[in-house]
Amino acid sequence: MHDLLKFRYFLLFVLIISCRNASDKISEIPNENDNTENIVEEESSEKVILFFGDSLTAGYGLELEQAFPALIQSRLDSLGLNYTVINSGLSGETTSGGRNRLNWVLKQKVDVFVLELGANDGLRGIPLVETRKNLQAMIDVVKEKNSDTKIVLAGMQIPPNMGPEYTTEFRKIFPELAEENQIALIPFLLEGVAGIPELNLEDGIHPTPEGHEIVKENVWSVLKTVVD
Repeated sequence: MHDLLKFRYFLLFVLIISCRNASDKISEIPNENDNTENIVEEESSEKVILFFGDSLTAGYGLELEQAFPALIQSRLDSLGLNYTVINSGLSGETTSGGRNRLNWVLKQKVDVFVLELGANDGLRGIPLVETRKNLQAMIDVVKEKNSDTKIVLAGMQIPPNMGPEYTTEFRKIFPELAEENQIALIPFLLEGVAGIPELNLEDGIHPTPEGHEIVKENVWSVLKTVVD
C-alpha cells in the first residue's frame, strides 16, 4: 500500500486534447486506461524518476500497480533507494504529442528521465525524419531544463507491416540517438515480450502483468546503472 501511495500518476489527457485530431482513424495504441490517477503530494527530499511515454508506460489494460513503472518503484523501495517514480505515460501518444506536453511535465525537478516514445509513430507510418527530430528535441529540452538530469532512452521496434526498409531504419533511430547524445539506452523495451501471445493482451500489442514483469527487468538492467 505504501508503494501504491508513493507511486504518482499524472492525468495529462485534458492538457493535450486540443492537439488531438478527433477524426484520425489510423490504428494506434489506444487511450482506454482508466487506471490513471492524479495524486498531488508535497515535495520531498526524494529523487524523482519520470517515465515519459505512451500506453506501454501507462500500463494499458492493467491495474495501476501492475505496470512496469510501479514495479520499478517496488524494486527501488526494496533496495532502500530514495527515489519516487512518476508515470507520465499517455495512451496513443506520438513523439509529436510528447514534444508538445514535455515542458508542462518538466515544471518539477527530475533526476532521471526515461523517454519511451515512438511506437505510435511507427504504427502510423510517420516519416522517420520527424520521429528522430521530435525525440532529439525532447532530449534537448530535458538537458536545457537541468543539465544534471540523467536521460534513458527506451529502444523500440515495430512489426514489418511498413516494409523492411522503414522497419529497419526505425529500429536504428534509438541506438543512434543514444550514442549521439551520450545517454543510456534500453536496447528494446519489449525484449522477450513482443510477439509472444501469452505475454500480451488480446490486441497483441500491450503486455499482460507477466509481460510487464519482463519489461521491468529490461528497464532495470539499464536503470540500475543510472540510479545511485
